Amino acid sequence: MTNSSELKTWLNDFQLTHPLVIAGPCSAETEEQVLKIAHELKDADVNILRAGIWKPRTRPGGFEGVGEIGLKWLKRAKDETGLLIATEVATANHVKLALEYDVDVLWIGARTTANPFAVQEIADALQNTDKIVLVKNPVNPDLSLWLGGIERLYNAGIKKLGVIHRGFSSYEKTKYRNIPEWQIPIDLRNRFPDLPLICDPSHITGNRNMIQEVSQQALNLNYDGLIIETHIDPDNAWSDAAQQVTPDTLKQICKDLVVRKKNDESDNYNTELDNLRLNIDDLDDKLIEILSQRMRLVDEIGTLKKEHNVSVLQNDRWQSIENRVKSVCLEKGLTKDFTEQLFKLVHQESISHQNKIINKS
Repeated sequence: MTNSSELKTWLNDFQLTHPLVIAGPCSAETEEQVLKIAHELKDADVNILRAGIWKPRTRPGGFEGVGEIGLKWLKRAKDETGLLIATEVATANHVKLALEYDVDVLWIGARTTANPFAVQEIADALQNTDKIVLVKNPVNPDLSLWLGGIERLYNAGIKKLGVIHRGFSSYEKTKYRNIPEWQIPIDLRNRFPDLPLICDPSHITGNRNMIQEVSQQALNLNYDGLIIETHIDPDNAWSDAAQQVTPDTLKQICKDLVVRKKNDESDNYNTELDNLRLNIDDLDDKLIEILSQRMRLVDEIGTLKKEHNVSVLQNDRWQSIENRVKSVCLEKGLTKDFTEQLFKLVHQESISHQNKIINKS
């Protein structure tokens, strides 16, 4: 698969003056619910109505979707409002039924993306379809796995492709339901700049009060669209109640979002930008040299430990470094998360250097 402007053709065909917006309930619950949401969204900036029909749950016993009957409700909503419709598919049978009910957009969920056998089954069932197919990032931060899912669909002759960034699971508790790890979708975009990229702030945050903030972050990074869970009565939703917003709230979010220009051709802007980037390049060179000097000292420590038969890992020393640099970095305006990740990487590289020295015969 290679990047091509044709990857964006389906998105360009919408002829939008704003980012693509996909909205609707986490789950289709009743026909009345689906139709009411659809009619409240049809005059908003929403282009596609979404609803979960089959809901893969982490543990058995929860609400797992209404099944095929929900596709009938979506089809009726499409007929009455003119909105395109979208749902998640996880098996070949899901694909078969979605195509029978003329679902316009199918997305592959995070758990399914993580399973190449399941993605291949879906790709085979969708072979040469003209439907739009979106691939959510896998549960774990694995760019290769995400790309592999996209490539399987592309190789099946599916040309209307896009990706959804819904964040990544983490054992650590953070303010996010799924950590954004923005660098991963940025890396994907660098490889395939024309592949439409959509943000799912509902699943990233798990909190309706943070959706505006994360949506704006995505648009600041030139994402092509948003998929936001929207419900007429979010607090009483049958699934993921905390992350759904009302149609009126969605309309306000869309109104308040600022769409950034991709560039500015004015001479003043480009001159100032070039000067700032030259300064950054200079500092990056110095940063690399400082890291290199640090690792040379690490090598000397490794040699000293080998001579005295001392183990590589010294937990007390690492904790001392952690505590000291966190304090200094916070004083300098660096965030806690960035500081922790940076020095974990530095520590891992230091351990690797010393291991090589101690294990060298």
